[in-house]
Amino acid sequence: MTIVFKRTKGLTDVPFHYCPGCTHGIIHRLAAEALEELNLLDMAIGVAPVGCGVFAYEYFNCDMQEASHGRAPAVATGIKRVHPESIVFTYQGDGDLAAIGTTEIVHAAVRGENITVIFVNNAIYGMTGGQMAPTSLIGQETLTTPYGRTPDKNGYPIRICEMLSTLDGGAYIERVAVYDVMHVKKAKEAIKNAFTAQIKKKGFSLIEVLSSCPTNWGLSPIEALKWVKEHMEPFYPLGIYKNTLEGLK
Repeated sequence: MTIVFKRTKGLTDVPFHYCPGCTHGIIHRLAAEALEELNLLDMAIGVAPVGCGVFAYEYFNCDMQEASHGRAPAVATGIKRVHPESIVFTYQGDGDLAAIGTTEIVHAAVRGENITVIFVNNAIYGMTGGQMAPTSLIGQETLTTPYGRTPDKNGYPIRICEMLSTLDGGAYIERVAVYDVMHVKKAKEAIKNAFTAQIKKKGFSLIEVLSSCPTNWGLSPIEALKWVKEHMEPFYPLGIYKNTLEGLK
């Protein structure tokens, strides 16, 4: 019998703690498969965040380091400078990266730190119960915006890819989604491109993944995937925002 799919060696045999329908599990698998296919597992060092991905060190089958809330890019910077030949990546959510960690991500990009960031954007604070995140959409109802987010009271959502792509230190920045098979495949290629940028020592790379949060959105898993496509993608357009890799479009 021909094997067409098997578990990646990049993940440990530990059940995920994520809610049913959450796409963190898909994104974990894509990152792990990318590391395995690029033969990077033995030289990879990941940095886990505070947030829904706080236990990422239990799941990735490579060296992992936990970081304080928002400080993963700073920790990754230290690791990469001490171990420059290692492949260093962070796995962060929107509350971790785009709120308390905004300073760290901006200055890591400005410095052109040769690290890779996997940024999961589900437009809400997941682990703490569904409060408004920096990426929550205008009109989106959350625990702290029960009548919907408004610009006059809550400001505008932050577009991380667009912002970081203006900085000179960025090497590869792309926004993807995982709401159907085609986009899952594209997301994997994007993550591999980001790791390739690091291998080639081009500088800072980031992949933003539009993700669902059925529990805090109050939707079924299928409805949540549809919400990503119909509501998040129009405000957060998919695509490559910066690319310094020759031969990649």
